[in-house]
Amino acid sequence: MNSYFYVLNGRKIKKFLIVFAAAIFTLGIIYVETENVSVFSEGGTPTAVYSVPTEKKLIALTFDVSWGDKRTEPILKVLEDKKVQKATFFLSAPWSKTHPEMVTNIKDAGFEIGSHGYKHVNYSSLTEEEIQKQISTAHSILTEVSGKEPNLIRLPNGDFDKRVLRIADELNYQVVQWDTDSLDWKNPGVDQIVNRVVSKAHPGDIVLLHASDSVKQTHEALPIIIDELRQKGYEFVTVSELINQSNVKGTEVRDQAFLDQQIEDAAGL
Repeated sequence: MNSYFYVLNGRKIKKFLIVFAAAIFTLGIIYVETENVSVFSEGGTPTAVYSVPTEKKLIALTFDVSWGDKRTEPILKVLEDKKVQKATFFLSAPWSKTHPEMVTNIKDAGFEIGSHGYKHVNYSSLTEEEIQKQISTAHSILTEVSGKEPNLIRLPNGDFDKRVLRIADELNYQVVQWDTDSLDWKNPGVDQIVNRVVSKAHPGDIVLLHASDSVKQTHEALPIIIDELRQKGYEFVTVSELINQSNVKGTEVRDQAFLDQQIEDAAGL
């Protein structure tokens, strides 16, 4: 009888065990989260949208803005130069109030404006009354500054629970998350931002980018991202247009791509 011997490098074993442990840990977190946030929109239960199931090569570039005045204009210039006419900007209310001219520029360029809330705190830590006040206050300011009532919201830090989803829904908001995170706020280098977005992009994807002063490489990575996604046949749409492509109710909002990304991020890959 033949005997087979497998010799594994000690470092490889250690790396495998670390990745495996991280994956198990992440799956545990995801399981616990499902106790607080339903991953299916059953029976009309409010959900957050991470991506939209579609066979069309549609993708939504989204930009969160909460502070600063140095990065938004260069990003708008890139979108203009690349003739990207559709994208969604989630604007913090205090920023919008102090930068009305930039809000006007975003609106005049034809881009969709969503709410990024008022105070940049985790809403799941607030009382229901405070949650309602944060969303409503931001709504009033954004409506006044932009001249249009927003109906999409990306919560600060992407944090929410069932209460937040319910209250947002009662205030006629759809909570929007993302399926591809550029991690541009870490300023990891232009190549890494580009590779992360392009390699993870898929039909119906919502891509998270930022236009606050904390991101120093996004305006350099964005032209390459746009060119490479176009080469792959993608068309840029707003989040609302993406949602309208499919009936989100009754579909899984945390798809396999989301789960894979969480495992990969936890493993440090």
